[in-house]
Amino acid sequence: MSTFELPIIRTVPAADGPQTAKEFKTDNEVRWCPGCGDYAVLAAVQSFMPELGVKRENIVFVSGIGCSSRFPYYMDTYGVHSIHGRAPAIATGLAVTRPDLSIWVVTGDGDALSIGGNHLLHALRRNVDIKILLFNNRIYGLTKGQYSPTSEEGKVTKSSPYGSLDRPVDAVSIALGAEASFVARTLDSDRKHLTETLRRAAEHKGTAFVEIYQNCDIFNDGAFDLLKDPESRQRFTIPLRQGEKIVFGPDESLGVVRAPGGGLEVREVAEVGLDAVIVHDAHQADPSQAFALSRLTDHDTLAHAPLGVFRDVRRSIYDEQVRRQVNETIEAQGEGDLTALMRGKDTWVVA
Repeated sequence: MSTFELPIIRTVPAADGPQTAKEFKTDNEVRWCPGCGDYAVLAAVQSFMPELGVKRENIVFVSGIGCSSRFPYYMDTYGVHSIHGRAPAIATGLAVTRPDLSIWVVTGDGDALSIGGNHLLHALRRNVDIKILLFNNRIYGLTKGQYSPTSEEGKVTKSSPYGSLDRPVDAVSIALGAEASFVARTLDSDRKHLTETLRRAAEHKGTAFVEIYQNCDIFNDGAFDLLKDPESRQRFTIPLRQGEKIVFGPDESLGVVRAPGGGLEVREVAEVGLDAVIVHDAHQADPSQAFALSRLTDHDTLAHAPLGVFRDVRRSIYDEQVRRQVNETIEAQGEGDLTALMRGKDTWVVA
């Protein structure tokens, strides 16, 4: 077999027997600030990993730079702590060359949406078979509290003492704009919802993008209290349930309906009638409705934040296409000659 010839279909080897969450925990001291939301996400991921039924040596966690990027040190799998914003690019290379791996990217709102914005965008549009977990705490935590791409307008931080003038970006909107095949959002403190979202992402073939609202109790504490407090969360979180009317609030008194301008808006069900409330369908090929859902959120307060799977569709998978293309080229033209390529006609001599 040629060194360039790779299987077309991803086949991740199954584990020899049952695995436990304990087997996915390392002996490294977990070094996040006490109370950080990352602890909850780590515990959920470690508990969920045995469900994959994949050998630990066939799982890789790739991270960039930031608090969340310590993640690979705490997972007893293979891991790469890479460079700022480049985790999706490294994960893409792994996916193309190693179809036997289950590949997970852990990144943050600064790492993924600022310096890593283009890398994230292209991984999403290509539909590489990787799972991307974006921890969004709406602040730069590792560098001690500067405003990030997701911070609200007017945010006073060390790098914006008079208030940030930047309009915040919405990670879910960006993912849907890139036509990512799987897009979801969940909360660090909702273990059940977080685990179910991870499960759905793991089952997806292609790029699965999951935004996790995650509290930074040192530099941005309480950023998501509106969505977590028992007195407010029912009114301001919008649960997305496949095939069901999008209703929420006390006694499901609020619903999502089509707005006159073509988008979506929140209205009292009693005023518009239940028939006017739209049905959630994450499997629609056209991402327009999913995108409109992502625009419902007030980015200052995070009121009316949809949680759940926005989009889950099938598209061709980039890494499988690359391997198919390489195999077809070898079959048609034979193996390449690296020396001949290096000494080809497109060379010149500098005197």
